[in-house]
Formats: sequence, C-alpha cells, structure tokens
Amino acid sequence: MRGDDHALIVMDLEWTAWEGSWQRHWTGPGEEMEVVQIGAVRLADTPGLEELGAFEILVRPRINPTLDRYFTDLTGITQDRLDREGVDLKVALGEFAEFIAPSTEAFGFGDEFTHIVTNCQLYGLANPFADCKCDDVRAVVMAHLGVEWVPNSSDLPELMDFTPPGAMHQGLSDSRCVAEALRRARKVGRF
Repeated sequence: MRGDDHALIVMDLEWTAWEGSWQRHWTGPGEEMEVVQIGAVRLADTPGLEELGAFEILVRPRINPTLDRYFTDLTGITQDRLDREGVDLKVALGEFAEFIAPSTEAFGFGDEFTHIVTNCQLYGLANPFADCKCDDVRAVVMAHLGVEWVPNSSDLPELMDFTPPGAMHQGLSDSRCVAEALRRARKVGRF
C-alpha cells in the first residue's frame, strides 16, 4: 500500500557509537554521529495502527567506516554485514524518500531527521528531507506510561510488557517498538 496519503511513518536511526559517546554527546576525538541504519514502518491511520509496510537499510559511514566493538555489541550489526549490505548515505536516503512518499511527516523517539540533516551537512549532500519533519513522540509515550524519562525506544518492550519485535537497537525493530507504544497510547486517546 505504498503511497497511502493516510499512512503514518514511524522511523528510527542507528548511528556510530563508542563506549561513553552518549554521555559525551559524541564530543570525543573522531566521534561523529554517522547514520549506520535507517528503519521505518508505515502504519494505517486507523484505531489499530496496522503495519502496511517496512523499510530497513544499512548505511556505510564515510568518516568512521570501521564499526567500533561497542556499537556491534549494542546493535548486533556486524562489520561483515555492513560491508556486504551497506550502501552510501545518498543511496539510502533516496530509497527511504521513496518509502515514505508522499508523506512529509514522520514520528520517532526523538527528532530523527535532525541526524539526517547533520549527516547531509557532514558529507556535503543535499537533504532530500528539507521539507519534512519528525514529531518526537517520546513525551506521548512517557505520559502514557506515567514516567518522567524513557531513554531509548528499545526499552519499551520491557516497560510496556510486550515481546520485542526483533533485535533491539536496530532501526526496524525499534520503529516497531515505537509503533506498538503508539498503538497502546491510541487505545486510551493519547495519540
């Protein structure tokens, strides 16, 4: 059902990371938040937010092409898989733009498009999502849970008592976690 004008896009990115980079806000020597994976689901804008389609692509970082062990341990994305399946960011963004079209709005556990903007600037690429926005639904989910903070979308299965939809800290699985949280929020009128 690609191109459904009433579909909702939920997206998640994975980017390069090192031990402590999150706490340092990626300010360590050579630490750039380069996109490594884009994942997304297209949901029907219905009470059940049924999944209509899925997208996942690996992206080869240009500045730090070798993944740090911390990142591979966290995500399960191996260097071998990245070398075999990864594409350049420009290609990945083109394919992702096709997946979300005609939508110009997405939902994420944070403003995922800011990382795409940063990566386009870092690599000197035109940003195909300049007219798009990503609504951060973290506050909606936290209000539904009655908590003050949820650091990662991969924490949602445990917090909301549902089976993880795949490997955590991977774009598609984390997008599905957010989608499930939104389904639960929608049932009580919060989304």
